[in-house]
Amino acid sequence: MIKTKLLLFLIISFTALYGYGQAKLLDNPPRRYVCYRAPVPVTIDGRIDEAEWGGAPWTETFMDIEGPDAPKPEYQTKVRMMWDDDYFYVAAELEEPHVWATFTERDAIIFHENNFEVFIDPSGDTHHYYELEINALGTIWDLMLTKPYRNGGLPINAWDIRGLKKGVHVKGTINDPSDIDTLWTVEIAFPWRVLKEAAPYKRKPKAGEQWRVNFSRVQWSLDIVNGTYEKTINPKTGEPYNEDNWVWSPQWAIDMHRPEYWGYVQFSGIVAGEGTEEFVPCPQENIKYLLRELYYEQYRFFHLNGYFAEDFETLDPDKPELYDDLELLFEVTPTRFKLSAPGLSGDHHWHITEDSRIWKQ
Repeated sequence: MIKTKLLLFLIISFTALYGYGQAKLLDNPPRRYVCYRAPVPVTIDGRIDEAEWGGAPWTETFMDIEGPDAPKPEYQTKVRMMWDDDYFYVAAELEEPHVWATFTERDAIIFHENNFEVFIDPSGDTHHYYELEINALGTIWDLMLTKPYRNGGLPINAWDIRGLKKGVHVKGTINDPSDIDTLWTVEIAFPWRVLKEAAPYKRKPKAGEQWRVNFSRVQWSLDIVNGTYEKTINPKTGEPYNEDNWVWSPQWAIDMHRPEYWGYVQFSGIVAGEGTEEFVPCPQENIKYLLRELYYEQYRFFHLNGYFAEDFETLDPDKPELYDDLELLFEVTPTRFKLSAPGLSGDHHWHITEDSRIWKQ
């Protein structure tokens, strides 16, 4: 009975948060980035205009979390990445005329103010992934998620990124409404010895391998009241307006905890500035995309019928022709399901379960 109640709760939460027809992976694959090796160990001081970053390309500028059809962000945000044997480096530049931050205690809920966020899923299975948030004062909130919130995931707030390095530089002044600022920049060095804990084979990536990564910027509308910043109040509700969420790879919903939509970062063996390489999409991802579509279809079916479909014909997904080349296997119980399809090489299968985990075996 407890499991059934939990499942019904998750179904209701899933429907409220996502609706249906939200899976857009086939038509809109996540963004991609080639991450080159750092020429020298990066000095983490928040300043990213040094020669050491010059060869690392910028990502595309951020868009609204719901995708390119949503309003364009008011201020520009972009990111650079590099890596070496010890760290995964991230640098971000955030345009901002009014730099505002007050949280100073580690693991405060920093998104209640303006911030920059990093999400990393080393294995790409949507479980056991990392989140880090930082504000303009350099205060951080680092945590691990067991799985997405939609699936009952738990945030492990006591988890810390031991050995993390971070720096913030402000071109302007913090918390001073009397002037107009330009931007703030962030540098972060994530140690592989921590990130590898949830990585395939428990190690840092090798050249050519890909991890799932995304970035978010939370931005609140502010007013200047008696010489200080305050969140703009919606006169209809008496509460602050909702924050804006601007991201590198769109989530198609106001929820960063959809790891299947995070971008792909391909680690290159080339030193930044000494050459380039093309991003190489993994053809296996198309199989995973299709299984993900069926995962959403199973929840749509459950919402309508009160149980999970036991075969493809009963599920009756949109565009069934997309699955003609997949030998699908359905395993279903009253509270769980597993969908499987063979990989391209034929020596393994891809699986996805009701808790959204996707993996090969």
